[in-house]
Amino acid sequence: MPPRSAIPVLALAILAVSACSLQPSSDGAARTLVVGYQSKTINTVTAGTLLRAKGFLEKRLAPLGKFHIDWQDFDTGAPITSGMLAGKIQIGSMGDYPLLINGSRAQANPDTETSVLSVTGSSARGSLNSVVVAPGSPLHRLTDLRGKRISASVGSAGHGTVVTALSRAGVATHDYTVINQQPQVGASALESGQIDALAQFVAWPGLLVQQGKARLLYDGGELGTPTLHGVVANTKYAASNPAVVRAFLEAQLDATDFQREHPLDAAQEVAKASGLPAEVVYQYNGPGGTDPNPSLTAPLIGALKGDVPYLQSIGQFGAPLDVDRFVDPKPLADAQSAHGGFHYDADTPPPSPTSEIWFDGATTTETFPDATALIRALAGTGRKVKAAYVSDALTGTRWYADRALWLRDGDAYVPFAGPDARDRYLAAHPSAVPVEYRALLEEARR
Repeated sequence: MPPRSAIPVLALAILAVSACSLQPSSDGAARTLVVGYQSKTINTVTAGTLLRAKGFLEKRLAPLGKFHIDWQDFDTGAPITSGMLAGKIQIGSMGDYPLLINGSRAQANPDTETSVLSVTGSSARGSLNSVVVAPGSPLHRLTDLRGKRISASVGSAGHGTVVTALSRAGVATHDYTVINQQPQVGASALESGQIDALAQFVAWPGLLVQQGKARLLYDGGELGTPTLHGVVANTKYAASNPAVVRAFLEAQLDATDFQREHPLDAAQEVAKASGLPAEVVYQYNGPGGTDPNPSLTAPLIGALKGDVPYLQSIGQFGAPLDVDRFVDPKPLADAQSAHGGFHYDADTPPPSPTSEIWFDGATTTETFPDATALIRALAGTGRKVKAAYVSDALTGTRWYADRALWLRDGDAYVPFAGPDARDRYLAAHPSAVPVEYRALLEEARR
């Protein structure tokens, strides 16, 4: 740990006021807990949107006395980190790259030091981040981004995905331009033609594709590298208020159980609270999408360590970070012991991918053994379809059936989220034939 640095008087005052507000008052007034979250970053919902919508945290805190929870909603993790550095936010949730930036910047002083306590959502292959282009864009391969303008939130997982993917494809950083923009600004810029591509985290790529405003150019699952979002807390606050932190993590477990047991209901709760379409939420958080396991597993910790060189290369690290010290699994272990019920650990399997149809007005989805059976069911139904989902045949990425890239291979219909996986499959199965979605349905009706 670096030597304690001097804190400006104003910062000391802020920290003092914040700390005092979190202690029991002599007159029995409510204590305040400030939680930073991202309502539209839907693989953080078990520590944010769903947690808040279901009131799980309030229920867990009730036995500890009166609490006022100040929920602060942001578009990205960066302002949550700023709030934590100012002593204004005690617990937050964000993606892997922002988590590391948070830890690096917060460790300069014992009063602001932070720790990662749990995972809110992860993908073993990195499919939570994607690169999209406009529907009519002439760009069809990742290498087509050479010389182009790419919108990304610098230092985010989406930014890291496109930089890493382009580097692997032999495209150097000086061969393209990254425009640092918030997700919604980048989405507008893509629609207006001011940029050529958008590299972002969930739910922005899926939202734009679902709305017909974008086409998937690159599936982050191609990287084969784990990505995650997680919970970060002020270390000093956590040490002084272990019961509060345990209550938060127990509430996260409540939300995780609810999402695991009732994924469609959870998606609709999140949609109502965030303003996102339920079809988009369920695309990411349904079976085979985000893994909600809160455990800080060895592969995920290893992925965090592997992300450090990239963040150092773009100047986002103020000082080296000891990831093993930054990650603290003990509070979650304590919370699981107190919580009881289903126990999550490194061996907990992620929800199995499914081929699903969500019919309009239905309270449950209908599942099918494979994508071929789903296509035949879609071709034969007269019911209105709200959404249909399949999994990429190679990367496993969950995607919309009507936005997927399809091949006919013998009697089977084979789906892909992006062009890279499709082309690899074609190379290995030269007799397979590309088929447009509408033509595929017509063919299945015969």
